[in-house]
Amino acid sequence: MAFFWRRNKEDKFSTSVLGLDKSMEELRAQEQAVERELGVRFSKAIEKTRNSINNRLDTIFESRKQIDEQFLDELEEMLISTDIGVSTTMQVLDSVRRGVSRQEINDLAALKEAMKRELLGILRHSEELGVADERNVDLSIKPYVLMVVGVNGVGKTTTIGKLAQRIKSEGNDVLICAADTFRAAASDQLEIWAGRAGVQIVQQKQGTDPAAVLYDSLQAAKSRNADVLIVDTAGRLHNKANLMAELEKMKRVAGREVSEAPHETLLVIDAVTGQNGLEQARQFMKTANVTGVVLTKLDGTAKGGIAVAIAKELSLPIRYVGVGEQVNDLMVFDPESYVNGLFS
Repeated sequence: MAFFWRRNKEDKFSTSVLGLDKSMEELRAQEQAVERELGVRFSKAIEKTRNSINNRLDTIFESRKQIDEQFLDELEEMLISTDIGVSTTMQVLDSVRRGVSRQEINDLAALKEAMKRELLGILRHSEELGVADERNVDLSIKPYVLMVVGVNGVGKTTTIGKLAQRIKSEGNDVLICAADTFRAAASDQLEIWAGRAGVQIVQQKQGTDPAAVLYDSLQAAKSRNADVLIVDTAGRLHNKANLMAELEKMKRVAGREVSEAPHETLLVIDAVTGQNGLEQARQFMKTANVTGVVLTKLDGTAKGGIAVAIAKELSLPIRYVGVGEQVNDLMVFDPESYVNGLFS
């Protein structure tokens, strides 16, 4: 379970060693302890989905001497019930059929391994597109601009607050841009989260041109030598033409002021909404150059297979997952931990 956001982990790590006067072994032990804790919390977050998958698999495999078409029909129904998606389900079933015909799959353990390989392959393939790792961007570029998009109610504001806390806690200077000036409550909520995270925020009155707020924020970030600028955006979809124009203008302003900005555009999706969230995502894909996904409320659903559906349908990496309400309940998504956690 990866937990570092750092763009330059080695340099930051060396600085930590000098600043804290701790041995490399002690710091690595701390890292490993945190990794273990995050692994446990992540496993707990997908517990509902894991129980749903394993209980159903045990039931449909019970008393069977072979994998036949009736079994595959039941397996198809089980996979779709986790919101894994029809396309992904068909891909998994095709793989299982090939394994059965080659006599490679003849028990439940072999079946699970085959399914895990297929799901992990889908998630790994999605990492080839978008931005799967912030450290791929030139380290000399400052500030690193993260634009966050998503419909109202998916946890966008909460995600920005958690992300700011996470990045700041690892030694980075963070600034938040409150560019959702359409909704008065958005800026107020973001101010509360900025206070919790202990980071500064740039705000203007309701109705101000979002691109103007972004411009001021970029100037502030450069003058303060900030490492990261996190940009909130409007979450309305009822007027797509205006939203598209607004996002396009913001991207132009960002790119003019900072090379290659925005470096990431993260789309926030509520895991509980399942396939409805995917439809929302498709709408945003038309209006924003989305590079990755944040999946919130993963701990609140038994349909956590939506993570695979998102990766396959959108061809985008899942960057983070929200697993609770606290400020530190945002984790870097690790495909292997996720897939293993579904079947363990």
